[in-house]
Amino acid sequence: MKQFSVNGSIYAADTAGVCSALYELGGMTIVHDASGCNSTYSTHDEPRWYDRESMIYISALTERDAVTGDDEKLIGDVCEAAARLKPNFVCLCASPMPAMIGTDMDYIAAGIESRTGIPAFAVRTNGIGTYQKGASDAFRAVSRRFCARETEKTPKTVNLLGLTPLDLPAGADETLKALLRAHGYTVQASLGMGGAFDDLPKLAGASVSLVTSGCGLAAARDLYERFGVPYVTAFPVYGKYAELVCSLLATAALTGKCVDACTMRPGRGVNAVAGEGVTGGSLAAALAMETGEGWDLIAPVEGDPSPTLPFDLRPLTDDETRLAMGRYERVVADPLYAPICPPRTKLIELPHVAYSGRCFLRRAPDALTRAGFETILESVK
Repeated sequence: MKQFSVNGSIYAADTAGVCSALYELGGMTIVHDASGCNSTYSTHDEPRWYDRESMIYISALTERDAVTGDDEKLIGDVCEAAARLKPNFVCLCASPMPAMIGTDMDYIAAGIESRTGIPAFAVRTNGIGTYQKGASDAFRAVSRRFCARETEKTPKTVNLLGLTPLDLPAGADETLKALLRAHGYTVQASLGMGGAFDDLPKLAGASVSLVTSGCGLAAARDLYERFGVPYVTAFPVYGKYAELVCSLLATAALTGKCVDACTMRPGRGVNAVAGEGVTGGSLAAALAMETGEGWDLIAPVEGDPSPTLPFDLRPLTDDETRLAMGRYERVVADPLYAPICPPRTKLIELPHVAYSGRCFLRRAPDALTRAGFETILESVK
């Protein structure tokens, strides 16, 4: 009960992270959950739902299914749907009830694959962990399954990893591709927005990976360990920081060493950014470069695998977050942090879809663009 949230919101669940990670890859994602819960994973947590279709389904778990553990019903239903829809793959993940009763999702996935011949796998979720773990595990799962052979490295090519609208603004994939093209790079493959299933085997042939959010770190580490593709961890905020990130991509490709650019900030500051480790840390670094002030990171995403500095804070409860925010004069955070923010601290609102969903989406500035970052800079003055 320690992590029970009373005044603040909560981050999207691990199941939503799985759905978001695989949204554009042409697979069928099945959340083993009760009927009527699909809107939680789609319309509430996934901005792309209104612009393009994706095969995200609910198993329509009933009380009888939960009590009897009727796995055959789920296998049969998925096989029937897959025969009609012809997905590139089938991914299964569990909501709290199947996780509590110990449903063997790997067994169910194996049964589906053996009957249909369509690649099927399970991502271990419980509906309680945060979106970042779910998306991270899903990205790593497709990387391992569909990029299994080492290929020759192509110079000046980049993998874009962790592109999910839960952390990044809409159209981030196109903005990032334009930035990279301007610096002589070609995008080899993407995991997330703008990604294509047929490009997954090409991940091993990139000269370097750019990890734009913590959701892509597990896949980046896997590609580094198996194929020697180094990575730079950064959300290239417009301006001086974006130029730094592009230069670090060249350095990483040349040396084969990974770089955590989101931690390239001076010592403890009087201001902070509250949010996910890579995007929040990168914004803090960009603000430090542009303002000349110290900016720290408050990273309350539970299980966040992204790197932070020793003086950054990782609160989990409302009270811990309130105390953390109270250390600073100004904090950039989602508007739903307002009930937690102490009176002495100025809250600078920057919507985060993983925390507040669609509530403030239309007024969220895009830090990857000049106009968006200048809006943020103006608000912190």
